[in-house]
Amino acid sequence: MRRVIIAALAATLCAFSAIAQDLPDNDWANFNRYAKANSEVTVKPLAVLMGDSITDGWFSKDPDFFKNNNLLGRGISGQVTSHMVARFRRDVVDHHPKYVVILAGINDIARNNGYISVENTFGNIVSMCEIAKANKIKPVLCTLVPSAYIKWRPAIKDTKEQVAKLNTMIKEYAKAKHYKVVDYATVLADANGETRADLSGDSVHPNLDGYKLMEEALMKVIR
Repeated sequence: MRRVIIAALAATLCAFSAIAQDLPDNDWANFNRYAKANSEVTVKPLAVLMGDSITDGWFSKDPDFFKNNNLLGRGISGQVTSHMVARFRRDVVDHHPKYVVILAGINDIARNNGYISVENTFGNIVSMCEIAKANKIKPVLCTLVPSAYIKWRPAIKDTKEQVAKLNTMIKEYAKAKHYKVVDYATVLADANGETRADLSGDSVHPNLDGYKLMEEALMKVIR
């Protein structure tokens, strides 16, 4: 009986070992997304735009804006601030830009990677600023798009309040540290302080008209 049990355990361990060997690498922070593009950068950029799907979609909708102004887009759809902190060195620091433009936090509020408080989301943004400053890169902080709701996470009912809270923390921190701020929340807002319906189809992601307003606001700050 003992031999049967030992043989069964050995077979189980072998099975687990085989499964583990077949598992693909879990590139949690998606370092691979920009690995090739990073290796091909030959000119020091004016700024790297770090973010999530809003930054990702920005380049897709208006690539000439990035090319004509010597900007690198390093947004990845779905990412939270923890992902961005992890890949900050490869996607930002290694390029030695003058500025890093940080637009992040809506996916934290959406709980894309599980619950995280606004305070801890803000802490991750601060960490990115500190890494940038330590590497002689000037942080430019952005207020979040003034989203009234999150279409893919309807259970969250206080999106507007959380966005407003994080935006206040970002602006106060920037003021204390003398960092530049691009106030997208004001640029894109309607009379109710929410994203204008003509600038976004889901209150989170700008359309091309929305991006054009954001471009104007950004270049006033970093030009």
